[in-house]
Amino acid sequence: MEWSGYGTFVVLAVVLVLVPGPDVAVVLRNTLGGGRVRGSWSAVGVTVSNVLQGAAAATGLAALVVRVEPLFQAIRWAGVAYLAFLALQAFASAVRGRYPDLDDGGPAAGRPALTGLRQGFLSNVTNPKVLAFYLAVLPQFLAPGTPVPVLLAYALTHAAVGLVWLLLLVAGLSRARRVLARRPVRRALDAVTGCALLAFGARLAVSRGT
Repeated sequence: MEWSGYGTFVVLAVVLVLVPGPDVAVVLRNTLGGGRVRGSWSAVGVTVSNVLQGAAAATGLAALVVRVEPLFQAIRWAGVAYLAFLALQAFASAVRGRYPDLDDGGPAAGRPALTGLRQGFLSNVTNPKVLAFYLAVLPQFLAPGTPVPVLLAYALTHAAVGLVWLLLLVAGLSRARRVLARRPVRRALDAVTGCALLAFGARLAVSRGT
């Protein structure tokens, strides 16, 4: 492994994870709706997805998925549908404007970890553009014939950087949760989050191939 190239990759990974995406929107909504535990597990779900997709890229499976058009499109449209579903949930919550007390947590209060993990994982794993990202970016930092363990190290680094950022975001949101969870603020945030998720889904829907 060339450490100068690895350092450049880490800087790029930091920049990329700071760009808001569906993962940030899902983590934000879960943190406000279910607290720090649910938000943190959403971040873990996103990271598990990144690890799996990074491993797929390192072992060549991602290239197969991207090249098999029906499979790629099936994953893409599943992602569009799931993001639309989450957006509709957010819009419905904004319209109803009924929120549980912070100590209650709502219907998912008894299973915040599972709910957060599931939503974080599904929002990311159904986005085939993540696979395409690994296939497009990793070769820029690696020579042909690079061993699989080195490829995995790069992919895991990106996943780790993303996890740190999302957990920092959860921590910040948790501190401000009592202010952000006020009914007018929460309705506005739900509406904005719904629009963001819908926009990410629309962008994924209109994207063509890789």
